[in-house]
Amino acid sequence: MSNIKEALAGSVDTFTITNLNSLATSATAGWRSAVIDNTSNLYQDYAVQLVLAAVNTAPANSKAFFLFTYELLDTSGSDYTTTGAASGGAPNGSEGTLTFPDITANAINMRPLCPAIPYVGQNAKIITPWILVSQAYGNELLPPKFGFALVNHSGMTIAASGNSFKGIGIYRTVV
Repeated sequence: MSNIKEALAGSVDTFTITNLNSLATSATAGWRSAVIDNTSNLYQDYAVQLVLAAVNTAPANSKAFFLFTYELLDTSGSDYTTTGAASGGAPNGSEGTLTFPDITANAINMRPLCPAIPYVGQNAKIITPWILVSQAYGNELLPPKFGFALVNHSGMTIAASGNSFKGIGIYRTVV
C-alpha cells in the first residue's frame, strides 16, 4: 500500500539580497527578490525564512518589516503584481529595489506573506520562523511564478552583511 507524504525539495534556495543589505528604514522604499519559477518544479508550497543581523539602532517608526509576495499568472508575459505605487512599483522578476505607496497610509496591491515582522529590541538578531507562501493564497495552489517584496519600516538600516533570505519547495510524494 502506498502513502502520500509531504517532502522537502532536495536543497535550500539562497536568494540574492544585494539590495536588501543596507536597506534604510522607509515607508516607501523596499526590496524585491528574484522570482521563483514553479512551472517545472510544481511545488505544492514553498517555505521562506528571513534572517537579519543584529544592529545597534533603537526601534522606531512601525518597529517592523513588512513582507509581501508578488506573482505572475501568464508565464509568457511580464505583468507581475505591482505595489500600487505611481512609479517604481513594478517587479520585473529579478532582485532589486521596489517603491511602495506609503505603507502607513495606503493599502498595498500585493498579498501580505505574514503579519508584520517585529523589530522591538536593538542588537537582537531577527530570525523568522518558516513562512509558508500558500498562506498568502488562502492555502491554495501557488502561482506559476512568484517572488517576494519587503519594506523596512523598523527605524533602523538593515546591516550591510550577515543577512539572508532562504526558501525551500514542498511537494507531495508517493512512498
